[in-house]
Amino acid sequence: MRLLFLAALVWAGAAFSQPWPAKPVRVIVNVAPGGVADVTMRLLGARLTETLGQAFIVENRAGGDGYIGFEAVGRADPDGYTMLYSPGSSMMIAPHIVKRADLDPTKLLTPVAATGRVSLYVMTHPKVPVANFNEFMAFARANPGKLNYGTPGNGTSPHIATEVFNREAGVKLNHVPYKGAGPALKDLLGGVIDLAFDPGVGLAQAKAGKLRMIAVAGPSRHPDFPDVPTLEENGIRGVDGGPYFGFYATAGAPRAAIERLNREVLRIMQEPQVRERFQALAVDLAPSMTPAEFAAYVKAEWERYSKLIPELGIR
Repeated sequence: MRLLFLAALVWAGAAFSQPWPAKPVRVIVNVAPGGVADVTMRLLGARLTETLGQAFIVENRAGGDGYIGFEAVGRADPDGYTMLYSPGSSMMIAPHIVKRADLDPTKLLTPVAATGRVSLYVMTHPKVPVANFNEFMAFARANPGKLNYGTPGNGTSPHIATEVFNREAGVKLNHVPYKGAGPALKDLLGGVIDLAFDPGVGLAQAKAGKLRMIAVAGPSRHPDFPDVPTLEENGIRGVDGGPYFGFYATAGAPRAAIERLNREVLRIMQEPQVRERFQALAVDLAPSMTPAEFAAYVKAEWERYSKLIPELGIR
């Protein structure tokens, strides 16, 4: 028995000394399947599995404004084998609304690597009697409070963006939160809601004519919809897709694991096939950041939204 115990200790020590990753890595995505965060993580997870030689297992933990995922990762063993992949809105916006002192993601989690962020596309269901942005503005102003917009959830980037739009455009649209961009898109296609500031998951449906794209909340027009203007072209500023998506580790995770994942994600993000897929999803790639630079970015965005949220009256 003593020999078996010593052998187990030797085996455990050898495993511990192996370079990370020495076993499969679980990556929790704190939004529902079908959204941009889920799609991009599955793309990156497949490449990480290939390049690092261990399976990156993607697990969706949606709900609770991102906090179900925060809790699963934040309270995991800080060995570097449970990671979070989260939209920036969950990490840097939602905590100003949810405010759970027992589950502060900035204390429970460590930024690892930024990946990209979305432009938003103002899409309406065909039942809304508008053909373009100018007609939409006229209809919305003539019918305050009669149009419902869906978002991936309370405090998400599309929610903040639409409320900024309400303020800047002088309109009143009613918020209907969902548990992810996928469920919101489903109800938009079904006509349950009238419009959405879509993070790109509805582009194929817009191309097929099932939805009508009337504006882009981003820096430039979409190449597949060259006649659809940006909001800034119409004098409406400050509406965007929010902070960068990214990887986070449990606080206290090994520095070697954090730095290795950061390097590998940055390398993969330069691969032509990955860049093309991100571009097809209308995701703008983040600049290369070290873990420390990403942490500084998270802190700055956190502080920016701490001021913006009260201004918008979002609770």
